[in-house]
Amino acid sequence: MRILALLDGTLVDPDTPLLRSHDLGVQRGDGIFETILAVDGHPRELEAHLDRLERSARLMELTLPDRAKWQHAVRTVLGEWPWGSEREAAVKLVCTRGLDGGDGTPTAFVSGQSLSEELMRKRARGISVVTLERGIDPGMMERAPWLLLSAKTLSYAVNMAALREAERRDADEVVFTASDDSLLEGPTSNVVLAEDGRLATPPPSSGILRGTTQGALFRAAEEAGWRTAVEPIARERLWRADGVWLASSIRKITQVHTIDGTSVATDSGLHERICKLYESRY
Repeated sequence: MRILALLDGTLVDPDTPLLRSHDLGVQRGDGIFETILAVDGHPRELEAHLDRLERSARLMELTLPDRAKWQHAVRTVLGEWPWGSEREAAVKLVCTRGLDGGDGTPTAFVSGQSLSEELMRKRARGISVVTLERGIDPGMMERAPWLLLSAKTLSYAVNMAALREAERRDADEVVFTASDDSLLEGPTSNVVLAEDGRLATPPPSSGILRGTTQGALFRAAEEAGWRTAVEPIARERLWRADGVWLASSIRKITQVHTIDGTSVATDSGLHERICKLYESRY
């Protein structure tokens, strides 16, 4: 199932070409995006995603349509989705810099699409991951803001190459590491560890995209009396943790059972508690 809307609320046939060949999003990946999970007609963390979209636009020096237009287009997509047959949808917000040589008007749209069966299986059974070096050090974001390390851009070639490398190594996913062997993030996710009743995730200062799902989980955990920490995490802690998860809008909270070919702790009771904490936000 796919639905496509422009920011004025106009519905467009998703099989009809939308982008021109000289759109800078196509030619150079010059644009930004957000992907939001909607459940039973309700988008999760919509305002947090719009905040992050605006932050990415500022970092990119990209003209972004008004927030109200994005909200209108999201409502249009949600209003057309067949919630009776599909309880979940991935809603993607995309904005490019527009046409090469144009007047600076951005190209913007919102789409909705079904979640894949493979993603649903991974949610249920857990995943294996490999750690791959990202080629940056934890202080690079401050030293080199032009690298856009914490912006959610359309330039995902490196992330997709990393996932292909994971597949070659018979793994499902990737966790990037910095040059000092500390954890960063996954290509499309944040890393969360549980250690002695405490949840931890690496800091945004290392160039990590701020996670909306990870943030929602931590807020729920804190309200329930858990301790949480955003701190540098050495790679070796993955194997000592009580549990490891990848968190993202569409995958929700997915448990990791194997890292670099070695099993890590998995506790079904703990996993259920973590998932319930996240779902309690909604």
